[in-house]
Amino acid sequence: MRTLDRQRWDALWQRFGGSPPADAFDALLAAYTGADRHYHSDRHILACLEHFDRWRHLARRPDLVELALWTHDLVYDTHRQDNEAASATRTERWLDQAGLAALGPALRELIMATCHQAPPGDADAALLVDLDLAILAAPAPVYARYEADIRAEYAWVPEPLFRAGRGKLLRQLLEQPALYHCEPLRQRWEATARANLRSALERLERPA
Repeated sequence: MRTLDRQRWDALWQRFGGSPPADAFDALLAAYTGADRHYHSDRHILACLEHFDRWRHLARRPDLVELALWTHDLVYDTHRQDNEAASATRTERWLDQAGLAALGPALRELIMATCHQAPPGDADAALLVDLDLAILAAPAPVYARYEADIRAEYAWVPEPLFRAGRGKLLRQLLEQPALYHCEPLRQRWEATARANLRSALERLERPA
């Protein structure tokens, strides 16, 4: 089974002019392969990086966008509301240890964009959030697995409450004028993503 590539991780930090803390990669891998990570796992990060390799030319600061992709779900706990902020803080700590603290504020802004609560502030944030949501435009069987994995991450939530909350989120997504912000990605992914979201919402609204 493919997993995250330590050599790629190290090379990214070297392009910034530093080296990652010695224990950072092992901590990263442990986080993304935890038993509670059904969707927000190393598979998600690998998929994001694969998409990024195709579309990195859309980024103004591609290495910073790549680092944000690696670390944006470093902390993920469905019982808390500050996962993105906690992920940014942990990554900033690594940057500080590597002598790269100056990158911290821009990195935090990118990671916080993956809250998907406001329009992205620049082209790099737009690319990041689009890649984070690439799964919405996956083939129907892959998208169905995504929905099942999200349910597994919220296994502690009673079914009626989960259906109500997830349905509200899907409706909010469908009400957005556009799911994707980068024109090439919107042209490629928007229609499929909307079809997947509509199908998922229909399933949620059926009697249990």
